[in-house]
Amino acid sequence: MSGHRTVWRRALPSWRTVLGTVLGFSLLVIGALIAGYLLVDIPPANSAAKAQNNVYLYSDGSELARDGDVNRQNVTLGQVPKSVQQAVLAAEDRDFYSESAVDPAAMLRAAWNTLTGKGKQSGSTITQQYVKNYYLGQEQTLTRKAKEFFIAVKLDRRVSKDNILEGYLNSSYYGRNAYGIQAAARAYYGIDSVDLTTAQGAYLAALLNAPSVYDVTAHPANTPRALARWNYVLDGMVTQKWLSPGARAAMRFPVPRPARTSPGLTGQRGYLVEAVKDYLTDHHILDEDTLRAGGYRITTTLNRRRQNAFVHAVDTRLMDRLDDSRTTDGYVRAGGASIDVRTGRVVALYGGIDYARQYVNSATRRDYQVGSTFKPLVFASALQHHATTQDGDPITPNTVYDGDNKRMTVDHGHATGFAPANEDDRSYGPITVSEATDKSVNAVYAQMGIDVGPDKVKDTAVDLGIPADAPGLAASRGAIALGTATPSVLDMTQAYTTLARHGERRPYTLINKITKGDEEIDLPDRETTTAIPREAADTTTSVLRSVVDGGTGTAAQAAGRPAAGKTGTAEQDKAAWFAGYTPELATVVAVLGQHPETAAQEPLYGAAGLDRVNGGDFPAQIWADYTAAALRGRPVHDFDLQLADGAEPAPSVEPSDSESASPSDSAPPSPEPSASPTRPTPTTAPPTPPTTGPPSPTFPTPTPPTTEPTQDFPTAGPDGDALSRRLRARWGM
Repeated sequence: MSGHRTVWRRALPSWRTVLGTVLGFSLLVIGALIAGYLLVDIPPANSAAKAQNNVYLYSDGSELARDGDVNRQNVTLGQVPKSVQQAVLAAEDRDFYSESAVDPAAMLRAAWNTLTGKGKQSGSTITQQYVKNYYLGQEQTLTRKAKEFFIAVKLDRRVSKDNILEGYLNSSYYGRNAYGIQAAARAYYGIDSVDLTTAQGAYLAALLNAPSVYDVTAHPANTPRALARWNYVLDGMVTQKWLSPGARAAMRFPVPRPARTSPGLTGQRGYLVEAVKDYLTDHHILDEDTLRAGGYRITTTLNRRRQNAFVHAVDTRLMDRLDDSRTTDGYVRAGGASIDVRTGRVVALYGGIDYARQYVNSATRRDYQVGSTFKPLVFASALQHHATTQDGDPITPNTVYDGDNKRMTVDHGHATGFAPANEDDRSYGPITVSEATDKSVNAVYAQMGIDVGPDKVKDTAVDLGIPADAPGLAASRGAIALGTATPSVLDMTQAYTTLARHGERRPYTLINKITKGDEEIDLPDRETTTAIPREAADTTTSVLRSVVDGGTGTAAQAAGRPAAGKTGTAEQDKAAWFAGYTPELATVVAVLGQHPETAAQEPLYGAAGLDRVNGGDFPAQIWADYTAAALRGRPVHDFDLQLADGAEPAPSVEPSDSESASPSDSAPPSPEPSASPTRPTPTTAPPTPPTTGPPSPTFPTPTPPTTEPTQDFPTAGPDGDALSRRLRARWGM
């Protein structure tokens, strides 16, 4: 027996051997830990973890659109209610603030289960999960787990617990393509993270474990498991004394809203986001790289109700009348912009039928001639510079010009070689500036442009808000006066807004507020300057009121508001415009012709069944419908005008039937058009004393309506006829 005992003693290692082995293994482990700690450093964040989108909001805070590949908006810990933070801790790591960054026992247990085929498990603390989300990847491998361990230990020594929790909340995935607590709050409850209740926060915390398993609206069968997990979170909060038993008992499960497709860039959204981005970069608020990095909440000036009204007006007046069987109807594009006169805020933009189908923004493109909508800028320049005719008479609304078709313009007795045709080659003979504006007589404005001076006309246009580099603005001779320039619809709206503001220019804005986290981005000051004297602007307005009253813009009367405006048609009828304003709102509408395949500009002859599309047709009708809807429920204000010397309306002679104005830019052609190059003798009506008034411009103070309809947009107000009679009485017509 003793021999057997000796054999067994020799077979078993001695205590010295066991101790040495244990010590050696321990030293090996310690050495590996030390080496790992020294060798594994905190890496840069992975690109996916840093990616955020930008969220664009209407002026009322409702969501307009979001861009970017990853639906994430980082928020600070202060923007997450304390109870919601505690709900996350109750769900994922209740000892987060009191224990170390790693839990070796949980890690070993998870690793063993993974190796033995019991499923991949993490056993990770919140710090480790944050490291995985922000610095590493989602693969479940021993190498990644080892890196996660060492990075978590180092991070815990260098960064506060609050910062780690904030990072975890922003980097975690909650389902519904929502990364981070802010995106999750929007996706499940349509609110911002700061507004989450404890019950809602507990549900979002429950989702962290397995979003697809606990989304009760996507899969109703998930409801029992989701309720169990939600209760587990709340019970944990009670255990940790973060929630009282009474409050816990009163909790009701906060059913999330159904999953919705994130607002993309289809429809009008793409045009609006593009315009906002261009504004941000052009005004050096954010550069393209910074904007691309994402994370910004951009509250625009766009009014949701008015935006919808603009779309409705274009659809009902124009798009619904197009027919696929007509080739020209396929060329039709539309653009529009509307600015609040008092504030300079852009409240609505119409870029096209659908950004996914027509990606060029018709509200901001600068390649279509504005036609006769430029003429008021010429007249305003004449008043601003106290310009005179070739005979030295002051240019006023009552100045008489020769309106014959293709009349040769002259400059100090010399023919210029520029003899433009009137619409439909019609001759008007002697005609006042006011009447020539009503009927959009090219011969008069071509000569006026030379009388004022093309350089001065350009300067005034720039002062009013047309970009100095707008194509065609430097046209020679009198051509500039006929609208050969191609500023955008939005540019023209700025210029007409300045006229409505009595000559004071306040640069428009598309932005109300920009934030990133809890930081608010500074916006540039928009300095108000005097573009032209008030009398010049107001006298121009008085002439443009006549255009709406009895000229080419009579369709605008349907807005049921005192209005001033001008129609315009581009060369070869490739574009039709109406630019107009009330005391509260300036709006420009353009209908453009563009080939859908070649993108070449095309005439609009025959579009929507009309022989020709003029500014007094669809553009003025759209303007009227939109303006009526946009101002519905607001008090009606008249213009407060101070007229220049000699600008009082002169008694007019009733025109003959052949001279009566047409509601469009077109008129019957003269049977014998004149092309005489002889110079007329302009005259002016006797000057009258200037109208006096307050020294500074006044603007109506908007009164909020009792209701804000969102879909009902009738085409006209009830008092259009009364307004027409009132305006006719004012002008003696």
